[in-house]
This record gives sequence, structure tokens and C-alpha cells, in this order.
Amino acid sequence: MQQLTEYGLVPEEWGGDTICVKVSALQGKGIDELLEYILLLAEVQNLRANKSAMATGVVIEAKLDKGKGPVATLLVQNGTLHTGDCFVVGSVSGRIRALISDSGERIKEAGPSTPVEILGLTEVPQAGDTFEAVENEKVMRTIVEERKEKERNTKLDSMKPAHIRNEQVGDSEENIKHLNLIIKANTHGAAEAVSQGVSQLESKEIITKIVHVGVGDISEADVMLASASNAIILGFTVKEDTNAQIAAEKHGVMIKKYNIIYQVLEDLEQTMLNLLKPEIKEVELGSAEVRQVFTIGKSTKIAGCYITSGKVVRNKTASVLRNGVEIFKGQIDQLKRFKDDVKEVAQGFECGISFDKFNDIQEGDIIKVTTTEEIERQVLV
Repeated sequence: MQQLTEYGLVPEEWGGDTICVKVSALQGKGIDELLEYILLLAEVQNLRANKSAMATGVVIEAKLDKGKGPVATLLVQNGTLHTGDCFVVGSVSGRIRALISDSGERIKEAGPSTPVEILGLTEVPQAGDTFEAVENEKVMRTIVEERKEKERNTKLDSMKPAHIRNEQVGDSEENIKHLNLIIKANTHGAAEAVSQGVSQLESKEIITKIVHVGVGDISEADVMLASASNAIILGFTVKEDTNAQIAAEKHGVMIKKYNIIYQVLEDLEQTMLNLLKPEIKEVELGSAEVRQVFTIGKSTKIAGCYITSGKVVRNKTASVLRNGVEIFKGQIDQLKRFKDDVKEVAQGFECGISFDKFNDIQEGDIIKVTTTEEIERQVLV
């Protein structure tokens, strides 16, 4: 209930006007009460449908069936849908070949508030789109052509570089990575779930853009779009046809296929991390105090040191501090214990340290040894 108030829906129990019914389909509780309230609201708000009108409604789900072709489950909200009706949903059209009820029986018509599965689509429509029955095929084709032209222009515009589209992609675009994706799934519900999951992976350094979302197996057209837009194809419970495989190899398009949504998100997050430059952090290994300076040969100086903390490691970067001020930073050239060369010396031991091209070492100087570590990047911000 608290979450509902965030959307401006205040329950009646809290003094609002939103009816809330506690329902559990698993335990069979609240179903009758829910139906009663629905009927009550329909009566109070005078919700009526015209059975004689041309049918309109919404697509609940859509998929590509191997035997039936494109199939959509619709909810008729107004009017009556008949077998043989011409209809349009988004940029998809068709003439209804069959109406199948929720019990699996073929019916001739579906009135208001009736869920029904339809056959006769030319393509798989988008779940959530509204549909409308039209007078004839001529009207149907005119509407579809206009909508497809609009979609085509939108898609072409999305493939243009950001500076041509006049989009602001960040304060310093050269420091921002772009990850374009094409999503194909077996149903629109699955495609929408993957799209929503992908949209949650946000980063200040990576712009993730879904170029296209579709239902059905990965086609050659998908690969060509991915090549043109420099995108990765994510396939969810689908496969690619032979032409798509050949085109992907030819154009160097990456196709990734999954059966579980969380695997999509995990793999995509890793892909985003790979795009980011590793964050380098300097870590102190140890420090030493110079207690005596020895001269070897004509000019080489060896600092006799006592390790005060951590450890000193040969070939690591070291800073020489004098009175708290850094006077030199470079690599340790030699590290000795007595006369032996060693790789490292731990706290509490003495050693000899020398640097390449630096001889201005004095008693009392502090030598701090550091190394660099890569910090694991985080995609979400």
C-alpha cells in the first residue's frame, strides 16, 4: 500500500479513494471480492461497451508459432471481433482466419471483455499495442504503410551518429562508451522482460542503447542492422538461421544466445565492464628509514635501511621523502641482505637499497614502496 501511494493511489483504508483487495491466487483468497468490486466500479462509473461497433482492444501477448505462424492473444475492449475481419495493430495487419477462446475452442466472434487468440497476422505485433478492426483491406494497407514509413524513418534516425541527431550524450562524449544492442526473443513478453532488465544496467561512463527489439529467430536483416549500427545481438530462447550465421561471420557481428534472463544481465554487465578502463589505485607496500649511506665505486650509493613497516620489494616503485617532501620517485634497482641480492625484505630487518640514476640519498630519508592494483569496476551507479 505504501508503494501504491508513490503513484498517487491512496487506499480507502488510508482515507483515499482507491479500492484495495488483498488477493492470493495460490490460496484462492479474495477472488470473489475482487470480482464484486470490479462489477461495482463498472456500475458506478457507467462503464459500457458497444457490441455493434468495430472491435478495438489491446494485445496481451504475441509469439511466432512454428505451426500456426504469428499468433496474438487479444483482449477485446469495445465492439465485436469476427472471423474474417481486417484489423491493424501497430504496423502489423491481417485478416482474421481463426478466433480461439481461452478454453481452446474455435469461435466465430468475440465481444467486449473477451480474451481471444487470433490467427491471420502478417507479422508478430508488439505486446501492449492497441488493435482496431477496419472496414476493408484498402484502409488496412493505407494505415500500415503510413505507420511503417514512420517506423523506418525513426530507425534510420537512430542509426545516425549522435552529433547528427543533435543529442547530448554527456559532458565529454569522447570519454563515454556506447553499447548498442538488438534483442530477439520467442515472445514479446520475454523480449520486454529482457529489455527492462537491460535498461536497469546504467552507468555514467557507458550509454546502453536498444536499437531494435523483435520476436522470432535471428534473421539476416537483424545481422545487417547490427552491422550498420555497431550492435551486439542478444537472442533469448531463439536461434539464428543459416543466412544470419553467414552474414554474422562476414560482417563480424557478435550474436549471444541465452535461455535464462539473469544470464543475459550477468553477461551484459561483464561486457560493459570490459569496455571500461580499469581503475588503478596506488597501494603502499612498506616503508624504510635510511640509517647509513655507503658509496660503492666512484659514484654508486647504497642506502643502509631498516624496514619500519610492511615490506620492501625489488623492482617496485619507491618514493624518497626528506623532511616530509618527496625528492625522488623511481624503481628500486638493487635490494640486498648483506651481500646477497633478494626479492623482498620484511619489517624489522635491515637491507641495502639503491636506485638507478639517483644518488642523492641521505641518512634520515624515508623510503616508501608502492605498487598499483586494479580496482574492480561497478556498472551500476
